Amino acid sequence: MPIKIPNQLPATRTLRSENIFVMTETRAMTQDIRPLQILLLNLMPTKVDTETQLARVLGNTPLQIELELIAPTGHVSKNTSQEHMLAFYKTFDEVKDLTFDGLIITGAPVEQMPFEEVDYWPELCRIMEWSKTNVHSTLHICWGAQAGLYYHYGIPKRPLPEKLFGVFRHTVEEPNFMLFRGFDDQFWVPHSRNTTVDRSDVEAVPALKILASSPEAGIYAIKTDKGRQIFIMGHSEYDRDTLKKEYLRDVEAGVDIQLPKNYFPHDDPAQSPPVTWRSCANLLYANWLNYFVYQTAPYDIREIRLGHRTDD
Repeated sequence: MPIKIPNQLPATRTLRSENIFVMTETRAMTQDIRPLQILLLNLMPTKVDTETQLARVLGNTPLQIELELIAPTGHVSKNTSQEHMLAFYKTFDEVKDLTFDGLIITGAPVEQMPFEEVDYWPELCRIMEWSKTNVHSTLHICWGAQAGLYYHYGIPKRPLPEKLFGVFRHTVEEPNFMLFRGFDDQFWVPHSRNTTVDRSDVEAVPALKILASSPEAGIYAIKTDKGRQIFIMGHSEYDRDTLKKEYLRDVEAGVDIQLPKNYFPHDDPAQSPPVTWRSCANLLYANWLNYFVYQTAPYDIREIRLGHRTDD
């Protein structure tokens, strides 16, 4: 089944060229089906790239998805045109009276700032609080995961001695948990961050369960009871060249940046990096959509406010 996105969203052409089934709003109106309503809070600076990356993995399932985009109201994007934002993004106030099957909160390039100093932190707190009653399952990514763990459970982010940059091997700690159904025992994930959360801080919270981790990259996946909140520390959705673009950008800007680990063949930036994480990325999002959204969300989406689940 397809992912339904706005008619003119730039991701449409890219996804169709990759044989991902995309359905525009016009065609979707002719179908009598209850699609999953997924809200994407996009905090990344390269919004078009992030829209495409997440639409790609969300569209690789048998489920029909309707994707709604929002961005913080008080923050002006420096890397995305205002025309794009006005055409495809809504404000939180425009969706706050609705309910959603799923919410994705992306990462953001503000990890070295205290949370409270981020200009949209108050609005993000409103959204995270709202998600507890109006969203069936929320998936937090990278800085979004750190922000969610801090807001909901008081877990601080910790600075790393050097940037965690590259593609790292992870191990499934809970192989029977449905989020990792079909995964190999070890899998690869891209990371690009300067902060982390300590295992001891997470293990001190009884409501949280660690699902996967890496000796180099630390904790990768955390869940709450029944998966109403899931926290993912890496960027499984990244494209082949996302880390390459970041590396070359920093080199050009004179930033002291190390080569991304386990990425370029022979550590040669002139060579095209192989993708070692795509299958796991598709499985991760397919499992989240199937087991934590589709299988347990009420058919009447309005009942999400009442906390109804089919596995209750």
